[in-house]
Amino acid sequence: MIVECVTLPRVQASRPKVAVVGHVEWVTFARVPHVPQAGEVMHAHDPFEEPAGGGAVAAVQLARLAGESTLVTALGHDEHGHRARVRLDELGVRVQAAQRTAPTRTAVTLVDDARERTITTFGARLEPMGEDDDVAWSALGEMDAVYFTAGDLDALRAARAARVLVANPRALDALGHGVPLDALVLSANDAIERREAAGAQAEAELVVFTEGSDGGTYRHRDGASGRWEPTPAASPPAEPVDSYGCGDSFAAGLTYALGMGLPVLEALALAARCGAVCLTGRGPYQRQLTAADLDRARGG
Repeated sequence: MIVECVTLPRVQASRPKVAVVGHVEWVTFARVPHVPQAGEVMHAHDPFEEPAGGGAVAAVQLARLAGESTLVTALGHDEHGHRARVRLDELGVRVQAAQRTAPTRTAVTLVDDARERTITTFGARLEPMGEDDDVAWSALGEMDAVYFTAGDLDALRAARAARVLVANPRALDALGHGVPLDALVLSANDAIERREAAGAQAEAELVVFTEGSDGGTYRHRDGASGRWEPTPAASPPAEPVDSYGCGDSFAAGLTYALGMGLPVLEALALAARCGAVCLTGRGPYQRQLTAADLDRARGG
């Protein structure tokens, strides 16, 4: 049974101001028939490169819903870091990046014939820190909603100045120290996220467990809980192509909707649409839900 019992902020007439505090990886994408087995040699095809990772994907999805977004991150002083800035700017994201001497993290993502992605990363994840003086942390206090996926505890405290704060448990050590969250969103099928979320769930007003095409469940701090099921509106609008970025697009959609002040079930429905649309594109950015899509759905 679905229970709805929380009072959320009034719905805004204008689009919310949104930001992400998180990480970026320079990712090479390619298609393979299946993930190679030990000792197997396999030819990958259709390769391309993009700045991705949870922070980048969520920031682009938010920009496409809100018109623009800010990404607070950390990048190496290298070619991948420079290219990431340029490309994200093209995608509508204002990048505020602390500069690191370590190289920007890279990754290879293989997408198989079942449209599932397998990711291998190279190098340490670069995260923004509250002590970074080349980041305008105070600007987060002007945001209607912030999604937090990487950073230290001081960075999380700065993000808490936003009206709505949504986090992912892969933020790791920043969570579990008493900073209240409006929502914590994670994959029910991801053992790492479930483990890391254990210490932070008590700090979240809303905890959302996604189950891909099966919908998911949610639980409020007061114990009220419910489930959302897939709906025709949240079905992929075309044939599924690639699952990379679906979860991050979902989280961004939830952040946007809560920033708008939508009730939880409406927020989850919008988030599910974001994940479904992303599934129909090659890589994270070929297809994401946009403000124009929302306007058309409303008959605007």
